[in-house]
Amino acid sequence: MSRGAGGTAKPRLLRMTWEDRYGPDVLANGARSAHPPKRPITVPVPAETGLVVEDVETGWVGAVVRLEKSGGMHVVVLEDRRGRTRTFELGPGFWVDGKPVELVAPRRAAAAPTPTRTASGSRAVAGARARVARASRIWVEGKHDAELVEKVWGDDLRVEGVVVEMLDGVNHLVDAVADFAPDADRRLGVLVDHLVPGSKETRIAAEVAAMPGGGHVRVLGHPYVDVWQAVRPERLGLRGWPSIERGTEWKLGILRELGWPTEGQQAVAEGWRRILGSVRDYRDLEPVLLGRVEELIDFVTA
Repeated sequence: MSRGAGGTAKPRLLRMTWEDRYGPDVLANGARSAHPPKRPITVPVPAETGLVVEDVETGWVGAVVRLEKSGGMHVVVLEDRRGRTRTFELGPGFWVDGKPVELVAPRRAAAAPTPTRTASGSRAVAGARARVARASRIWVEGKHDAELVEKVWGDDLRVEGVVVEMLDGVNHLVDAVADFAPDADRRLGVLVDHLVPGSKETRIAAEVAAMPGGGHVRVLGHPYVDVWQAVRPERLGLRGWPSIERGTEWKLGILRELGWPTEGQQAVAEGWRRILGSVRDYRDLEPVLLGRVEELIDFVTA
């Protein structure tokens, strides 16, 4: 069968063989040449989109646009430089870069294996749908904290129906908890930065615990100045996070030490994007943060 225009295969009257294309040895005078010319070897080539080929019989040159099935056979659609298309049967009879080829259907890529673990290390639940959100909540201090929790624990939180919300700092945590009105069916977990003895954050956490309904609130945190430090420094090529002198805005100081841009809030956003991008899963975070987040998830889902 021949391949013709318009997507319809036409009967082929005569298919030239490679011997026909090159013709007989004009010097042989009917006798065999002592050194017959080498015939080109046809090799299979996947008809990938964009591949430029020539149909030997018609001389049509075009790029592969798509593969189709027509009249029980597989065909390839070629588009020339003027945007015109013609359809040809897959198989031998094409040239690519001056060499004979047989166009074949590309092999489908193997499906990626279904992960058995989430980024947090929990067992993945295949086909699980997000649960309707619970009344309980987890609060984090800011946008970077929320993005880090989502990247590592997002799958777990959706299965459990837990929503993470940004608190935008802890200075007004007492008032925010009072407005939330926690109870046994409406628990609240709070993750804060720099929760160390004698800090402002520790005093606020104690106030929350003494509030009416404070038993349904759990305030936990890590000792770091910012959640950036909860990412293992090795992921950024560091032996440890740099110490920043007092009086210098901490994040800008870190960016300077890393040799990254420091001008404006955009520099901070870009710096965090690079740090967050270095996190693959829970193994790239410090254990103290892992433990606190896991404890909060258990608390609000109990």
